[in-house]
Amino acid sequence: MSAGTEETRELIRRSQEGDLEARSRLVEENLPLVKSIAARFVQRGIDYEDLVQIGSIGLLKAVRDFDLNYDVRFSTYAVPKIMGEIKQQLRRASPLRVARSLRQLASQAISAKDVLSVELGRTPTIKEIADRLGAPVEEVVAALEAVQPITSLQTAIDPGEDDSLELGDFIASPTNEDHVMLKQALESLEPLERKIILLRYFAEKSQTEIAEELGVSQAQISRIEARIVRRLRHEI
Repeated sequence: MSAGTEETRELIRRSQEGDLEARSRLVEENLPLVKSIAARFVQRGIDYEDLVQIGSIGLLKAVRDFDLNYDVRFSTYAVPKIMGEIKQQLRRASPLRVARSLRQLASQAISAKDVLSVELGRTPTIKEIADRLGAPVEEVVAALEAVQPITSLQTAIDPGEDDSLELGDFIASPTNEDHVMLKQALESLEPLERKIILLRYFAEKSQTEIAEELGVSQAQISRIEARIVRRLRHEI
C-alpha cells in the first residue's frame, strides 16, 4: 500500500471519529475527482457549480461509509457515491412530466434502495426493492425508468477502461429530439435485451450481478451488452 493511500486512510479514520480538519483535507484533496465527475453532467438542467456541491455531498457520504477493513482504494469507492448523489438530484430535477403515482413509487423505490444498500452491504436487486415496497417488479422498473433522465445513461460501458464508451457517446447533442430517438431505440429492444439495459444502467448493476440474477455467465452478458450498444449506435 502506497504512502499516499495510507495517509488517505488515516484521514478517513480521523474524519469518521469527528476530526473536521481531516474531513476538510479529504474534501480538498478529492475535489478534482468531484469536479471531473460533475463535468460529465453539465447541460442537464443543473449548473456546474451546483453539481460540484452535490457531488461533494456524495464524497462526504463516501468518507462516512468507507470501511477501512476493505483493501480498496478510496477513490474507487467514492466514484459511484459521487455519481449516485448527482444522478439522484438530476432525477428530482427532471423536467419530464411524469404521473404523480409513478413519481411517488419511484421516490419510494429510491429511498428503499438506499436503506437496503445499508442493510445488505450491497446494491439491492429490483426484486428486493419491489418486495420491500410490496409492489410488482414491473411497476417499480417502470417508475424508475419514468423519472430517470435518458441522458443519465451516459455511464461508462466498461469503467475499467480509460477509453470506455458511454451510451451518451451515441448522441450528437443533448436535444429533446435526440432523447426521443434514444428512448425509441430502447423500446425496440427484445425483452431480455431491454431487461439487461434496465438492470445495467437504471439499477446500476455490474455485469456479474446481472449474470447471477439471470443465471448466465458474465461473458454472455458482456457479449449481449456489446451487441445492444452496437444496435443502438446504428439505430441512432
